[in-house]
Amino acid sequence: METVILQKKRHPGPELFKELLRKTPVILAVKSMEGLEICLAKDCGIIFILFGDIVTIPGIVAKIKEAKKIAMVHMDLIDGLASKDIAVDFLAGQTRADGVLSTKPSLVKYAKHRELLTIQRFFVLDSLSLLNIEKQFPLEYADAIEILPGVMPKIIRKITENSKKPIIAGGLISDQEDVRHALNAGAVSVSTTNIGLLS
Repeated sequence: METVILQKKRHPGPELFKELLRKTPVILAVKSMEGLEICLAKDCGIIFILFGDIVTIPGIVAKIKEAKKIAMVHMDLIDGLASKDIAVDFLAGQTRADGVLSTKPSLVKYAKHRELLTIQRFFVLDSLSLLNIEKQFPLEYADAIEILPGVMPKIIRKITENSKKPIIAGGLISDQEDVRHALNAGAVSVSTTNIGLLS
């Protein structure tokens, strides 16, 4: 019976997604169609989409789904998508996207309402921004949290100690040492546009 329910869903549920995150130490983020084509051939189960527009995003997502990978759309970076609920409705109704990531809590909350997978993205610029992040815990509407930049092991460790959500480290990840430091600090995954880090 459980298998039938999973087959009817458009994407893995939150628990399966969290499990997949733990099995995907390096998440590829793509910024161009050329980069996407390379990523599709790689052994990576999750792809973050950081480019496109309202016309091209359905096709971009379709390519990822045809490759049997999880397609997560960064709503803040898609041209033509406003910071409004209707943009989430568009992704949920007109694309095969599994989920979204955004710096805007209202969009992430509404995406959860639309039963999409959700990642809340935070930039940690100073101690005040870190405090503001912690004030928002437990972030019930987010399936995971992405912290940028991802090269701050002490900050990643502090956030993982205070949040039960899976933490993804993103931004400025340039080599395998950065990956190791982030994972050792408690991140379940790192996100990067550097395809070479997948090997």
